[in-house]
Amino acid sequence: MQTKIDLKKLRLRPYKKCDAKFIVKWSKDEVAFRKWCSDRWQTYPITAEDMNRKYCDNNGDCIDEDNFYPMTLIDNNTVAGHLILRFTDKERTILRFGFVITDDSKRGLGYGKEMLSLALKYSFEILKVNKITLGVFDNNLAAYHCYKSVGFKEIENENKEENCFCDEIWSVSEMEMTKDDYFNKR
Repeated sequence: MQTKIDLKKLRLRPYKKCDAKFIVKWSKDEVAFRKWCSDRWQTYPITAEDMNRKYCDNNGDCIDEDNFYPMTLIDNNTVAGHLILRFTDKERTILRFGFVITDDSKRGLGYGKEMLSLALKYSFEILKVNKITLGVFDNNLAAYHCYKSVGFKEIENENKEENCFCDEIWSVSEMEMTKDDYFNKR
């Protein structure tokens, strides 16, 4: 059984190529994989080489060279989580979180919440963004509740994005947190 998280040991650092071999193993089936990455990879499963090619060789498929920031959560020198940050505007005031995932053996223990808290701190206090957005599939309730627990709010969207996976239509809920939301919560 896992013990309580020692927050002093968790840190967020830039992604390294050696992280991929862990991250690609955390989605145990295609449904979990699609909840994580939507249609950003055409095939399942992916390899560490596939991930590194997208991240390191193709800049996460971002055109702007300084717009893609993959991050890794480290717990006691072990890869425990991952997410990406990317700006969505030229002024660099709006950031989008994506590819949020934790080691499947650590889910439900607070790692996702702490990783998001560290990413929020970095985004608002160091990058000085005004707003952070993300999208979450409506059938991914654990992720939705994790985002809500750190202060993200669902925003109304008349034209919800929909994707077809595994012969089902999956709708996306958009969520956001503003700089004011973040600093007022502290």
